[in-house]
Amino acid sequence: MDIVEFTPTRDQYAYTFGGVAPVMRIQPGTALRLWSEDAFNDTLKSTSDLASDKVDLRYVNPQTGPFYVEGAEPGDCLVLHMVDMTPARSYGVSSAIPFFGGLTSTDRTAMLQDALPDTTWVYEIDSATNTVGFATRFADADMQIALPIEPMLGTVGVAPPGGEVRSSLVPERFGGNMDTPEMKPGSTCYLGVNVEGALFSLGDGHYRQGEGESCGTAVEGAMTTTVIVELIKGAAPAWPRLEHDDALIVIGSSRPMEDAWRIGNVEMIRWLQELYGLHQMDAYQLLSQTSKAPIANVVDANYSTAIKVHKELLPAADAYSGIHQSLRALAQSL
Repeated sequence: MDIVEFTPTRDQYAYTFGGVAPVMRIQPGTALRLWSEDAFNDTLKSTSDLASDKVDLRYVNPQTGPFYVEGAEPGDCLVLHMVDMTPARSYGVSSAIPFFGGLTSTDRTAMLQDALPDTTWVYEIDSATNTVGFATRFADADMQIALPIEPMLGTVGVAPPGGEVRSSLVPERFGGNMDTPEMKPGSTCYLGVNVEGALFSLGDGHYRQGEGESCGTAVEGAMTTTVIVELIKGAAPAWPRLEHDDALIVIGSSRPMEDAWRIGNVEMIRWLQELYGLHQMDAYQLLSQTSKAPIANVVDANYSTAIKVHKELLPAADAYSGIHQSLRALAQSL
């Protein structure tokens, strides 16, 4: 199977979902190897670089894409199988940005207090051990920890419906900036198509991130992502779905967080009904006893939660006619 490689130039970055002309037209069944810039748009490179000085919020989360998928129509299901994610730089960067993050006052939780200190951390990659190095910045303690690299993509999405144009900072039913660690190599993402061609893009590579992305940023870094693109006619999910070898996952995004949790639960109930022909109430009961709800992000324009059910707790079933297993096998040939 051939791989189509694409590295965008700076003038080809997209900063929205929707409203951007496609950079390429592809057929379903295409494998892509895509380079994406980090969320800060390569503006933070050392601990002396501060977000308040360097980062322009108009140009954060640059997206690689969008890609026009031939034959994709509203109501279809776009399938993206994440084959591989490889850090494209020798370091990643994280930052505490003034009045941004889960544990500080923000524009929505206004308080009479100063911003937390604008601080940048640089995580050097040790390729021999496949780790990134955390090092303290303040004098209270001198600590260095080698943390395993666990690559993921913060943003994966399609164009929204109705001609909408949404910032690449926003997660919603079209996907977008979900910031879930579940979007990792080996996962298959199912997105509902809203416009002809789907117009999907991806980016915001993370070398690792804790659930919730507490301070607002992960270990951000440029990424090389290999993805197989497929299309299922009809069967569009209402909200993004993910499938791993061992779990089914739905991402709900909204504010307040309990509404993001509710969205994910309702969509998972629908998925269980589709897979097993259950009555809604039986699916509700089964979900109540089997689901986990890891937080994806508590910092974006909408919050995101991941509703997750492990397959070992369920009878065997082939979601979307077993396309995840088929793509996993196909990925071995790349």
